[in-house]
Amino acid sequence: MPDVIVAIIVVVVLVLLALYVIVSYNGLVSMRNRIENAWAQIDVQLKRRYDLIPNLVETVKGYASHERETLDAVIQARNAGMNAQGPHDQAQAENMLTGALKSLFALSEAYPDLKANQNFAQLQEELTGTEGRIAYARQFY
Repeated sequence: MPDVIVAIIVVVVLVLLALYVIVSYNGLVSMRNRIENAWAQIDVQLKRRYDLIPNLVETVKGYASHERETLDAVIQARNAGMNAQGPHDQAQAENMLTGALKSLFALSEAYPDLKANQNFAQLQEELTGTEGRIAYARQFY
């Protein structure tokens, strides 16, 4: 009878040890999956940020380019007016300056806040939100 009790105890210990190994293994697999999921979330947010940055750069470039073209036209017309020789050249330079200024005034009147600037603000806000999501995903990771 004592041999049977020892055998039962050994079997119970082996079963408990096997259950511990199985539960530990499943826990490790579960943790690995959570880590991979957390990294995937970071990766998604980084990709979103990478996708937003070119849009932000293009918006700024477009805004600066548009402003630069308008201001360059005004400056060129002003310089032409200052360097004009004679009434005919002066009249042409003043017409160019008037046209450039009309473009500048029309731009500021038609778009008080400039749509490009609003796009920039929106993209900047989205980028800030994405940075927050990246920080949260990193913290979770």
